[in-house]
Amino acid sequence: MGFKVKVDGNWRSFRHRNYRILFPANTISNIGSWAQRVAQDWLILELTHSGTYLGIVTAIQFTPVLFFSLHGGALADRFNKRKLLMGTNALGAFSALALGALVMTHHIKLWHVFALAAVLGISTAVDAPVRQAFASEIVGHDDLPNAVSLNSANFNAGRLFGPAISGLLIAAFGTGPSFIVNGVSYLFAIGALIAMREDEFFQSDRPKTMTNVREGLRYALARPDIYVVMLMVFFLGTFGLNFQIFNALMATKEFGKGPASYGLLGTFVAIGSFSGAIASALLERFRKTRFVILAGGAFAIAIIVLSFMPNYTAYAIFLPICGVTALTTMITANSIVQVNSDPAIRGRVMGIYLLIFMGGTPLGSPLIGVMAEVVGIRLTMAGCGLITLSATTIIWLKYKNRVDVPADISVAGVLKSANSN
Repeated sequence: MGFKVKVDGNWRSFRHRNYRILFPANTISNIGSWAQRVAQDWLILELTHSGTYLGIVTAIQFTPVLFFSLHGGALADRFNKRKLLMGTNALGAFSALALGALVMTHHIKLWHVFALAAVLGISTAVDAPVRQAFASEIVGHDDLPNAVSLNSANFNAGRLFGPAISGLLIAAFGTGPSFIVNGVSYLFAIGALIAMREDEFFQSDRPKTMTNVREGLRYALARPDIYVVMLMVFFLGTFGLNFQIFNALMATKEFGKGPASYGLLGTFVAIGSFSGAIASALLERFRKTRFVILAGGAFAIAIIVLSFMPNYTAYAIFLPICGVTALTTMITANSIVQVNSDPAIRGRVMGIYLLIFMGGTPLGSPLIGVMAEVVGIRLTMAGCGLITLSATTIIWLKYKNRVDVPADISVAGVLKSANSN
C-alpha cells in the first residue's frame, strides 16, 4: 500500500515516487562523475605535462556527441527510456572501472586514457538526450521546469563535492581510486532505475514507425524560441564552459599548485553553480529566450574578468560568480527547449540541443589547449570570453524581436509545412 508525499513550491517534483528514488542515486553518480573529471585531467598532466594533450582527451571524450547524440534522441522517442539508461550507465561503469584498474596496477598508457574516454563519450552521447527526455515521464509536463532546476542543482551538488574529494584522493593515493569511485557510483543509478515503477510514468504514445532525425531538425528550425537558444549554447559550450581546462592550467602553470588545490577550484565553481541552480527554481517566470541571451552575455564578461585575477585566492573567490552566471543561463536554456518542445519529438530536439551544446567541444578544447601553450592560459581565457560576448551581441541584435512565438506549434503542422515547400 503506497502513500502520497505532499511537497509544494520549489520542491514539488518530489511528490513523485520515481523522482524521489532517482534523485539521490543521481547525486551519488554525479559526485563520481566529477571526481573522474578531475582525476582524468590530472592523469593526463602526469603522463604528458601538456595542455595540448589535455585538450585532446577532452575532445576525444566529446567527439562521440557528433555521431551519437542525434540518434540517442531518436532512440528516446522510440524505445523504453528507463532500459536505455540502464545500458548507458553500465557502459559508463565499465569505462571508469577499467581505467581505475589500469592506473592502480601501473599498466596505464596514454592511449588507454584516450580509448576509455571515447567509450565514456559514447555512453554520454546516448545517455544525455535520453535522460533529458526521461524527466518529463517521471514528473509530467507541469512539474518539468521544476525538475530541470532540481536536476541542475543535483548535478552541481556533485560538482560541489566531487572535485574536492578527488583532489584529496589524488594527493593521498593517486588518480586510480577516483575512477573506481565513479565506476561504483554508476551502480547506484542502475539500482534506482530498476526500482522505479513504470505504471507511474507520464507516458505519451511512442511512434509506431522508426523516428526520423530530420523531423527534429525541421521542428527546431521552425521555432525561433528554440533555435536562438541553441545558437547561444553553442558559443557558451564551445568557448565559455571550459572550466576543466581553465582551472587545470591556471592551477599548475600560473599558480604552481598541486592536485588538492586544483580540485578545490572545481568546488568553488560549484558553489556558484549550485547557488544558480537553486535560485533558478525561483525564476521560472523569467525563463524566456531573451533572458538566455542577456545572461549569456553576463557569463562571457565574467570569464574575461576571471582571466585577469592576479593570484590563486582571487581566482578562487571569483569563480562562483562565473558559476552562477553560467548555470542560470544553461538551466533557462535547457528548460525552454524541454518545456516548449512537443512530447512526441522531445527526444530528438534534445538530441539536437546536446549535439550543439557539446558538439563544439571537440573543436574548442584542442584549440584552447594549443592556444594556452602558445600565448598562455590568461590570454586564451580572455579570448574565449571575447568570442562568446561578440557572438552574444550579434545574436541579440539579430534575433531580439523574433523569439516571442507561440509555444504550442504542433509537430504535424511543422512537418506538413516543411514537406509542402
